[in-house]
Amino acid sequence: MKTLGIIPARYASTRFPGKPLALIAGKPLIQWVVERCRQASTLADVVVATDDERIRSAVEKFCSVEMTRSDHPTGSDRIAEVALRRSCDAVVNIQGDEPLIDPAVIDAVAGALARDPMSTAATAIRDVAEYANPNVVKVVVNKRGQALYFSRRTIPYLRDLADSPEGIQLATFPFLKHLGIYGYRREILLEVVGHPVSALEQAERLEQLRALENGISIGVVVVEADSVGVDIPTDVARAESRLRLLGLASL
Repeated sequence: MKTLGIIPARYASTRFPGKPLALIAGKPLIQWVVERCRQASTLADVVVATDDERIRSAVEKFCSVEMTRSDHPTGSDRIAEVALRRSCDAVVNIQGDEPLIDPAVIDAVAGALARDPMSTAATAIRDVAEYANPNVVKVVVNKRGQALYFSRRTIPYLRDLADSPEGIQLATFPFLKHLGIYGYRREILLEVVGHPVSALEQAERLEQLRALENGISIGVVVVEADSVGVDIPTDVARAESRLRLLGLASL
């Protein structure tokens, strides 16, 4: 199976304009992501998908880049435009703001496409601060490891422990945090973006719910690895600190 790693990259981020080009330990954020993707063994190629000439100009020095329309509502819509032009059997959509994405997670998500038409990753919630945080998306899975639902709410609701401290609830049930990486068989990606925005997707602002509402199963690989995302400018220092701690950037 020929699998492409595609990284959607927008310049006009509301919370951090120009984020893909923000320097982290001397290199643009998007370059760190590309380098991590290239360590994955399952990707035939890595491509950055953008609608901005500034990103294209910077990225073409170290990675293949494809220009896309500027009106795509989601990253999946953006990578689908690239998938239409490229020869591939499957695509892994990798967030462009995770300079510490684990290549093994990319490989696990790509590998899950042998069974399910769409795939993603999750990890155990260990921090109480993430338990009720709506920016930390939760997922519940069935016994086959397929997603039942994703929500910004804490799911499932522990009825018998509803009045207990969050720390006790977290210790009682294996709550899962969704990691924002998606694998698609090519034809499924094109099918998903062909559907209109669904009611649940609109309510939760989670694009993966469009697939579930249209009967597409999503395999969920549970991994140990977590990542450090760069959402706002103050996250840059946190990412640099982690990269140095891991010996990936010099002091």
